[in-house]
Amino acid sequence: MTTTPRTDARSVLTAMYAAETRYLAAGGPGRASFAPLAPHFAPDVVLHQAAALPYGGTWRGHSGLERFFLAMADTWAEFDIVRQEFLASGGDGGGSGGTGGRQTVVVHSDIRARARATGRPLAFPILQTITVEEGRIREVRPFYWDTAAIAEACR
Repeated sequence: MTTTPRTDARSVLTAMYAAETRYLAAGGPGRASFAPLAPHFAPDVVLHQAAALPYGGTWRGHSGLERFFLAMADTWAEFDIVRQEFLASGGDGGGSGGTGGRQTVVVHSDIRARARATGRPLAFPILQTITVEEGRIREVRPFYWDTAAIAEACR
């Protein structure tokens, strides 16, 4: 089992995104083990998704994240991050952070996806605030530009 080193928020996120890429390449939700991703998330992690989305709601803990990934796989036939930018970070320990403080990072991602139900392609941005505490992701709050367009593409 791999453990996440206690380090700055950006490094934690970079390591998590790399683990997520390996998880998806290994088959993803329902096929690959969530274990390589788990060390990057606090056991009581909370992910808030807009209620209007097909995978909307609040997802809690590692089991909640596993169910979220399954819901995403049911919604999207393809879901690619084509560009990602770390915009800001701050909190205890400052922007580049200490080793145990609470830090919030703002990440902008451009997504290219294809809905599983309709086959419709869609491109959209997501802006996320991600809270990292003691070297693990504690909370994720994604903000979508147009949840109605996403929901419509997936109907």
